[in-house]
This record gives sequence, structure tokens and C-alpha cells, in this order.
Amino acid sequence: MSPRIAHSPEDAVSSIKDNEAIWTHNMAATPDLLLKGLAKHALTRRNLTLLQLHTEGEGAAMMVAPELQGHLRCRCYFVSAVTRKAVQRGDADYVPMLLAEVPKLIRSGAQAVDTAIIQVSPPDRHGNCSLGISVEATNAALEKAGKIIAHINPKMPRTHGDGVIAYNRFHTVYEEAAELSLHAPAEQNDVYQAIGENVAALVEDRDCIQTGIGAIPDAVLACLGDRKDLGVHTEMFSDGLLPLVEKGVITGAYKKNHPGKIVTSFVIGSQALYDFVDDNPAVRFLDTEYVNDMRSIRRNPQAMSINSALQIDLSGQVSADSMGTKIYSGFGGQVDFVRGASLSEGGRGVIALPSTAAKGKVSRITTTLSDGAGVVTSRAHVHYIATEYGVVDLRGSSLRERAKNLIEIAHPDFREALNQEAFEKLHLRFN
Repeated sequence: MSPRIAHSPEDAVSSIKDNEAIWTHNMAATPDLLLKGLAKHALTRRNLTLLQLHTEGEGAAMMVAPELQGHLRCRCYFVSAVTRKAVQRGDADYVPMLLAEVPKLIRSGAQAVDTAIIQVSPPDRHGNCSLGISVEATNAALEKAGKIIAHINPKMPRTHGDGVIAYNRFHTVYEEAAELSLHAPAEQNDVYQAIGENVAALVEDRDCIQTGIGAIPDAVLACLGDRKDLGVHTEMFSDGLLPLVEKGVITGAYKKNHPGKIVTSFVIGSQALYDFVDDNPAVRFLDTEYVNDMRSIRRNPQAMSINSALQIDLSGQVSADSMGTKIYSGFGGQVDFVRGASLSEGGRGVIALPSTAAKGKVSRITTTLSDGAGVVTSRAHVHYIATEYGVVDLRGSSLRERAKNLIEIAHPDFREALNQEAFEKLHLRFN
């Protein structure tokens, strides 16, 4: 049966009824036009729930507008810049959950999905569209959704992997060429460069790396030009990976899981990045239930995870989703990859962060986490910690040893106070 052809984004979402749970495509594939249509349509509906990971764009921002209260509420498994303030003021909900578990929640039926709204490539000669630059948990939502509403965008790349969906599965389609969300590389500075060099020193030939987007991942990747036969198994990547592919540093030759392939779940970056993944059989976009499964990660020898944090206490507890009681982001895949890498033969995980925040006024290495801060990676899972002042290995270390080592890579301005607090609050003596 052919899908209904909509004449506008608002018309496309007009079949959504009261009380529906709606899954939206995420990351740089956030269906901006459909969300703008939903912002208007939702005003005629009650008690809609928008299920999402990281979303972005003007349409996503409209989902948390005050006028939608009572009509639509966002339920976020990861918090982005457009939903952060709404979550913090209590107008949207945050669900702390490992990214690997989100598809399972949907597939089990524990989280119902009445409608899925997505952005896809045009159908090929076989009648198949592509989820393009973002598969993540959307693949699971499409399996369970009662109806699928698709924005067919000629500018969406066609990618290989789990993102194939038949055109005749759509309930409604709306077609319009629209620019995808682009992200410029983060600005570098001396701190990020030093962190990048410190983390890169841990990367060995034949490692299978996981990293993300931002100044620190880019700084690390920029230091790996002399490595050989690196592999990639990561939930996402950005432009920093491209020079290593061009130089032949990334070959995947020693991967046991998808040898020779770059495995990811989504990408965010420049048009050059989107052009790179378009119809590229060397890149596999797979469901996060698989990509982030610790069993998938550990199959590759020398798996190395590189993640970041907001704060780390002297026992090694990592807070990455909140600043005190204020939710900032989410669990994402940090725990999945930290643990998966640690189970891999020769694997290791790194948490990398600047030593300070607030323009040097606040130490990110603290005696205890801020009141209300959530632990994402536990002190039992943590391995390497890196700042611009060095790298420490916490695995197998006592609380006293951890505190001493972490103080050594804290900013010098805070080391004396940390030493004093370690003695007074934690009863730790280093002499």
C-alpha cells in the first residue's frame, strides 16, 4: 500500500492523535521540518509525548516552547542544548539510561511508540530509503511504531547498514530538499592540545578506537597520524576521523568484529563528512543495541574508549550527565564503551577532561562530587584519567592511591586545597 503524500509538514503529522508517544529521529538527522509541523499540530492535541535522544535545530527547540505545556512533553534519554533548560526547570523529563538499553526498552514494549517521525533519503530503484547519518535507536522505534511519518530529503546521504527502510512501510511522506544540521570543528587551544597529546600517547598500533565529537576527540585524533592499522568501533564520529582515513592510518585490518569496516551508529559534522559516508560500503551504520553492546565492543582486541566528563572525585567517580542537580546531557555510551573496552584483550578506557571549568575558577577534580551530581562511570569501572597535566591509571588502585594520583593531574592552583581536604574529609594521608 502506498503512503499518503502530504503537502506540508503540518499536514504530514496531522494523523497524530491525543495521548500518543512519538519517537523522533535524532542527532543531525532530527526531522526539523516535521517537528515544526508538529509544533503547530500539537496545539490541537493533548498529552503527546515526544521520545528522543539528542535532538537539535529550530524544530526541536519548538518542542519545549511554553505554549505546548499540556499539549506535548519531551521525554529525553539524552539531553541536548535545545532541551537542557526545559529539563532543568522541570518542563521536560530526563531518563537516565545506557544508550545500549534504549532500543531494548522499545523492542520489549516497555516503552510504547505509537508514531515515529524520521528524515530519510529518497527511495532507490528497489524502493528502499535510508536513515542516512543517524540510525541510533530509531531503527528499534521503526520496528514497533504503529505508523511512520517520513520527511524524504534528497540531501540525506544513503548509508550502509541497519538504516534501510522500505518506502511502502511509511504511513505518510513529505518531500522537500532541506539542509542537514552541520557542525564546525570545535576551537582548539593549548589545554585541549595537551590533553590530546596525553591521551594519544596511550594509543597503540592496531587499536580499535571509540571517540566522539568535540575539541578533545579532535585533538587526540590529530596526534595519531603516525599510527598503523587503527580500527574504529564507535557510537559516533565526526570530521576528526577523516584525515586518518585519508592517510591510511585507519584500516580496520586487525578487527575481529567487522574487519576493514568503520562501525558507527551516527555521525555529526560537516558536509564533507556527510559526503564521505554517502554510499560508502566501508562505513556501517548499525543499531546502538548492537554497536554499544559490551559483547560487540570486546570482540575487537585492543579496544580503546575515549570519553569525557564534567567532574571526577578523588575516588574516581565520574559525573558526566549532570552539574550538581542540574541535568546537562546523559549517559550515552560512556559506560558501554568503558566496560566493553576493559573486557577486550589489551583494551583500555580513558576519561579525558580539562582540569578546570568556569575559566579556571573551578577544579573539575574534586574531593567529592557536587551535591546531587550523578555517577555515570563508577570508580570500579574507571581506568585511565587524563587532563592537560598528565595521565593516571586508577585500575587496581586504593582510594588513597587514587586520590594522590588524581591530585597530581589537577590544576596546580587547586592541589594544596585538594590535599588538605583529602586529609580532613577523607582521612587520607599521603606521607
